[in-house]
Amino acid sequence: MEPGIKLAFIGGGNMGRALLGALLRRGHAAGDLAVGEAYESTRTGLQRDFPDVRVGADNLAALEGAALVVLAVKPQEMGAVVATLRPALQRSRPVVLSIAAGLRVADLAGWCGPGVPVVRAMPNRPALVGAGATGLYAGPEVPETARALAEDVMRAAGAVAWVDEESLMDAVTAVSGSGPAYFFLLAEALADAGVAQGLSPAAAQQLAVATLHGAGLMAAQGDGDLARLRAEVSSRGGTTEAALRSLQESGFRETVATAVAAAAHRARELAAQFGAPHS
Repeated sequence: MEPGIKLAFIGGGNMGRALLGALLRRGHAAGDLAVGEAYESTRTGLQRDFPDVRVGADNLAALEGAALVVLAVKPQEMGAVVATLRPALQRSRPVVLSIAAGLRVADLAGWCGPGVPVVRAMPNRPALVGAGATGLYAGPEVPETARALAEDVMRAAGAVAWVDEESLMDAVTAVSGSGPAYFFLLAEALADAGVAQGLSPAAAQQLAVATLHGAGLMAAQGDGDLARLRAEVSSRGGTTEAALRSLQESGFRETVATAVAAAAHRARELAAQFGAPHS
């Protein structure tokens, strides 16, 4: 990202805080970052942790001079919040980057008004530690410069992937947005199974967490061929092969597919619930 580009955050909760920290770690000047945050306790925490970032309760003051505005408020609050920003957005026409789950570009563009480029992002919780995965979507009317700026912001917190159709953002939500919880559940189950086999709870948890971390590093640092990585751990006739056979016979893949489909369905429900009504 070019130096001197000003960014505004409307909302400074967990994900907004994660992006702020990631941008600062990557060398973005604190003086070029501003946050508008309604809740005093959240503002206090932001001011403590990011003393050189301009943090206040006035969203319009935060937005002033920004080339990109990150909308990081709850989906159910978004319409009301953006309505107060609309005149300022119409004057300056910054790139608007929404990280609110479920809200469609049409909803956001309707609230922002004509001529404001809108990019939709679905990050996930590992962005808090700089290891996030974000899906991005923008309509064909959004210029390449706006796309590049939005991508640069999200890349500060981890990997990014663009999708060509907005409907696919529900799949992004189901796979990577909700995905960390699936892996945590698997690690929990591994730890519980270890205890059932005689390990102490502390040892079982330590081994499960370290295994989760190590497997993730191997996948990220390799060529992305997950089937090959799995095969390399699975010696013919060995313990891993026996375990994997049991998982497959229990319908493991089908269970995962059903879970992802349920998450995608819920994402569509949330969009219908919190988005603007369309004719």
